[in-house]
Amino acid sequence: MAGAGLGTTADVTAAGGGRVGPDWTAREIRTVEALCDTFVAGGADRTAALLLQALQRAADPAQVSQLRIVLRAMESPAANAALGAGFRRFSEMDRPRREAYLRSWASSRIPQRRSAFSSLRKLATFLAYADPGLPGLPGTPNPRHAAIGYRPQWPPLAAAPTTIVPFALPFASGAPDDPLTLEADVVIVGSGAGGGVSAAALARAGRSVVVLEAGPFVDEASMPGDELDAFARLYLNHGLLATWDGAATLLAGSGVGGGTLVNWMTTIAAPASVREEWRRSDGLDGLGDAEEWGADVAALEAELQVSDATFIPPKDELILRGAAALGWEAGPIRRNSAGCDDCGSCGFGCRRGAKRSGIQGHLAEAFSAGARIVPRVRVTRVLLEGGRAVGAEGLAVVPDPTTGEPIDDANAPGGVRVRRLRVLARQVVLAAGALRTPAILQGSGLEHPAIGRHLRIHPVSGVITRMPTPVDLWLGTMQAAKSLQFIDSVPGRAGYVIESAPGHPGLVALAVPWEGATEHAALMSDVRHLGAVLAVTRDGGEGRTTLTKAGRVRIDYALDDTGIATLRHALVSTARIARAGGAVDIMAAGTRPAWFRGAADAGEGAFDAYLQRLAAFDFSPNRGTVFSAHQMGSARMGADPRGHVCDPAGRVRVGERNDAVVRGLYVSDTSLFPTGLGVNPMLTAMALARRVSRTVLSEA
Repeated sequence: MAGAGLGTTADVTAAGGGRVGPDWTAREIRTVEALCDTFVAGGADRTAALLLQALQRAADPAQVSQLRIVLRAMESPAANAALGAGFRRFSEMDRPRREAYLRSWASSRIPQRRSAFSSLRKLATFLAYADPGLPGLPGTPNPRHAAIGYRPQWPPLAAAPTTIVPFALPFASGAPDDPLTLEADVVIVGSGAGGGVSAAALARAGRSVVVLEAGPFVDEASMPGDELDAFARLYLNHGLLATWDGAATLLAGSGVGGGTLVNWMTTIAAPASVREEWRRSDGLDGLGDAEEWGADVAALEAELQVSDATFIPPKDELILRGAAALGWEAGPIRRNSAGCDDCGSCGFGCRRGAKRSGIQGHLAEAFSAGARIVPRVRVTRVLLEGGRAVGAEGLAVVPDPTTGEPIDDANAPGGVRVRRLRVLARQVVLAAGALRTPAILQGSGLEHPAIGRHLRIHPVSGVITRMPTPVDLWLGTMQAAKSLQFIDSVPGRAGYVIESAPGHPGLVALAVPWEGATEHAALMSDVRHLGAVLAVTRDGGEGRTTLTKAGRVRIDYALDDTGIATLRHALVSTARIARAGGAVDIMAAGTRPAWFRGAADAGEGAFDAYLQRLAAFDFSPNRGTVFSAHQMGSARMGADPRGHVCDPAGRVRVGERNDAVVRGLYVSDTSLFPTGLGVNPMLTAMALARRVSRTVLSEA
């Protein structure tokens, strides 16, 4: 497919894309262009420019250094000859040789090669299809969109937009090296599900509240209008979040509203079996109490305007048809929205204002009650004096006084100009999410050994389906149906919920397997007929977060035997429901995908053989495809000081030897979960935030 009109490296920079990279050499750029052209034919210079920009903005310097070593090795004729690829540079190979070279890395026994292939492949294919083309220049829309029939539907702007006006820091005052200072009763770090609920509860009670959010404030009028812009502005690490080895692709919101701004609105209460486990094993009294827990959930559902999905699009009809044919439990999903079921752009923020995200709900309520909401502040530590929290400190992005956009500064953290900010407060609530909250605790010098450990990510497996009629994953209700048939864990297998997955072209291109540019393009040419049936699994295995030398968060995660068994069981279940629901073809994604073609006409024996293949699917790192949109458990709460960073009320412990806590310091996000939840975590995070807020109010 031709890439004419998409622009070059120079065009990307001229259009406001920023610098292409740190100090990339011409040879490195040429190698990256060859890689991009191998993965997706055409427009390689444009895709390479976007890829290098993305790495500059989001990748850890250590990862960039590793990539540069890989690029140099690929351009070494001697190294390639040793690999059996001939005595030639990668960029000088013809396409068949380049594809064979990359396929050998994809199936290599060496994990680092698989990791390099996986990371580069995902990034290049995502950018090639998410890219809208150069804005404002004639004849530059991405030609791939028209070729695959991608016609998104953008909703009208909200009739009642958010009332929030972000607090403007006085950057013009004082010397540039002097910290800015604010004072409050409570400073809340993070504005997602937990932070928003805590801000509303505390501001309602008359507390002076400052909310610090690392991401930008985006109101309805400035919501992204394309996939690439959405991931760049509203997702953590500009949408490039992954485990360190690249084996699991992660999605996490980053903006005022956090995950509530971009999530798919699925609202499921914590299973009773999980709450009972947390009560029994972790000492969380009250979670198994139907009266206390039920009151919190009922209040939240009313505030969120939770209701059943009323429009069931084709990708979700498949689940309901398949479950009915199999005799499995299934039904409509409950969502925190009313009167919205058409556009499919919820992952880019809700322009219509129909989603009860933080900017329409809890944060807006907190703002009305006097809370100051400050975007683009990355908190690095809690201020501690005499065993108690006295505030928080971070780096505030300095905006251009004319445009309001960050000012580029190659010598500053994150490549933009910043100024230190301190918020002095008697109480500090960390709600920065399960990836950033432990990083702040570690950066503050706290030494509880469980900080950052026990990370759960709800590994997602499932099948991609080809349907006989158009599905158009990017239109309609994001998720409208679910099956809880396998929600309860059993010995040797964790529980999971079956759901659909929406997707725009970039995300689909990243998710489908790559066995060659022609094969990948053929899959994408049929994208209107593709669907996905996913299983959100309760973790079997765990991970940890650590701070790198550059101050970024490193994520490591490993499945255990139970986790692998769960992902395989879920593959079998999603394949069964897909076939029963009418899928023509079924495919489990991985570096070696497992296809079952002609599902409707195949006999039971052939299908049983396929299920046996899925029951043995390879989920070693960078073989089976694994996604995650939920992160939990890295500062978990519970009664045992040795294994729980926080006590049952959400207070942060000093260490593991006794129940002493850091006075005035609390956690109020999914970091608190003692284990994986097994369903979408928003409602549970909010319910725990109500619990923690009661603690904060009682200890003024």
